[in-house]
Amino acid sequence: MPWREVSVMEQRWEFVRLALQDGANRRDLCRRFGIHPSTAYKWIRRQQSGAELTELSRRPHQSPRRTVAELEQRVIALRDAHPAWGARKIATCLARAGDRPPAPSTIHDILQRAGRITPAVGGPSASQRFEMAAPNLLWQMDFKGWIRLGNDVRCHPLTVLDDHSRYDLCLQACADQRGETVRDRLEATFRHYGLPDAVFVDNGSPWSDSSGARWTQFSVWLLKLGVTVIRSRPYHPQSRGKNERFHRTLAAEVLALRCFRDLADAQSAFDAWREIYNFMRPHEGLGQKVPADRYRPSTRSMPDRLPSPEYDSGDIVRTVSSTKSYVHFKGRSWKVSQAFAGERLAIRPLSTDGKYGVFFAAHQVATIDLTGGKCVGHVSEQVSAMSPG
Repeated sequence: MPWREVSVMEQRWEFVRLALQDGANRRDLCRRFGIHPSTAYKWIRRQQSGAELTELSRRPHQSPRRTVAELEQRVIALRDAHPAWGARKIATCLARAGDRPPAPSTIHDILQRAGRITPAVGGPSASQRFEMAAPNLLWQMDFKGWIRLGNDVRCHPLTVLDDHSRYDLCLQACADQRGETVRDRLEATFRHYGLPDAVFVDNGSPWSDSSGARWTQFSVWLLKLGVTVIRSRPYHPQSRGKNERFHRTLAAEVLALRCFRDLADAQSAFDAWREIYNFMRPHEGLGQKVPADRYRPSTRSMPDRLPSPEYDSGDIVRTVSSTKSYVHFKGRSWKVSQAFAGERLAIRPLSTDGKYGVFFAAHQVATIDLTGGKCVGHVSEQVSAMSPG
């Protein structure tokens, strides 16, 4: 499914918000957004002078004559517009709009009296979490559980979240979970926001194939771009807590509120909510700031041509057959992952006598054991044994 054509106003809004961040490389942003610098700086000047780029409220910042009843109606209206938002988020939005909000506990009482509060479902929230020190060090990527559309087609929402800022980089309504689909969506995301250092995924498709092999054509593509693939521990979804929390928010604020006719209808809703999530919705984990306050595009741009690994002159280099995934060494054929078919691999001696590492660039992908006659697939989480051909 092609990406939705975003409106000019939406493009202006996201560009200006990112360009006004501290340390933003505005020239690089102009290139990524396809905007001439003179036009871009005109938008920035308009925003800094107070001119509106989107249809925002024209309500004055100060309303000294506002009554208590009017403020309560404002609280209820915000809750009705965003039914999954709690008292703290509403208080932050009121303050940002120029109101003097009551305490969150008072807002909670207002919502309770108005019948807008329902009992929470489930146990207490997790108390332990980790966070990367800066944007683009780690992106969390996953598929939300599929939903059925009005035309009886399944929609698989693909989500990509920056670990440091919680900025939603990609929210796509996909018809399937194939590696080609993910690569198409992710390539457009890379061209827009740059490359991360690593991506964090689970152990399902398309990050791993159906046979359980950890290396896929998709993960090899990421390695060529200099993006490390980090997989969560099997049966430990809590290690991807930010993405899981994002999926619950998506379900509560978008999926639970309406049905979608088709993929295009779902994508339109995703795009509209993504703007709210990144630029308007306060996040408790960020001290009630919005994700855009902490996100900066990556300084590593998506290359026009896919790089190929380079090896030292002293390396033993072998090309994996495009039909059979073997490398030839010491008069024997050693099986490697099918994901490296057609790729050049280096064989280097390890510290243990009789053992050699098979490397794709700097990444060890297998181990040859001359003493035992086996080639072992190398991954940090799980090691699988393979016999020579």
